[in-house]
Amino acid sequence: MGPSITQLLVVLVIVIVIFGTKRLRNIGADLGGAIKGFRSAMKDGGETPAEDKSDVIDSEITTEKKTKD
Repeated sequence: MGPSITQLLVVLVIVIVIFGTKRLRNIGADLGGAIKGFRSAMKDGGETPAEDKSDVIDSEITTEKKTKD
């Protein structure tokens, strides 16, 4: 049905020979960071702060220009 353990080991050895352990470590770290960022975005994306009007603060921004007398 699926690949056996020996077939998986042969594929793993070939991948290590082609890419090297340092590059595989970097790829793994990048992939882990991407997954962590995706999970964080999904968790934050579930909230709807713009729809909740109690959190919105209405304000006015004014700027004054200083003139020399």
